[in-house]
Amino acid sequence: MPSLPNQICDDFMSSLIEIGDLASWSLSSAKPGNGIQQLRDNNSSTFWQSDGQSPHTITLRFPKKTKISVIDLYLAYKIDESYTPQIISIRSGNQESDLEELKEMQLTEPDGWVRIPLSPREIADNFFKDAM
Repeated sequence: MPSLPNQICDDFMSSLIEIGDLASWSLSSAKPGNGIQQLRDNNSSTFWQSDGQSPHTITLRFPKKTKISVIDLYLAYKIDESYTPQIISIRSGNQESDLEELKEMQLTEPDGWVRIPLSPREIADNFFKDAM
């Protein structure tokens, strides 16, 4: 039998829903054949590849303020090498001009799913309209 904290966590995680379809997605740039469709197609052999200067960004715009509790990314350093993100910055605001950083994660050669949980305070204090 799982301990109480693990059970609460498992119950919480099983209640999560995918909300990416509710957002409008845009990219800072993309190489042909490596854009939003490949980023979101649930195929680990396809991917987004930027075609411009840093910073490389993925921006989600929701039609109304939306609570986000966790962000999951699939990253494959063994395949992408120098293209794999080393720093992930999660930002929130009402529009791009007022985005505030909620969390920054440093990554070292990630391979597989990376989960970025937002703390209860980050969730309570910030609804996402524009997110980057």
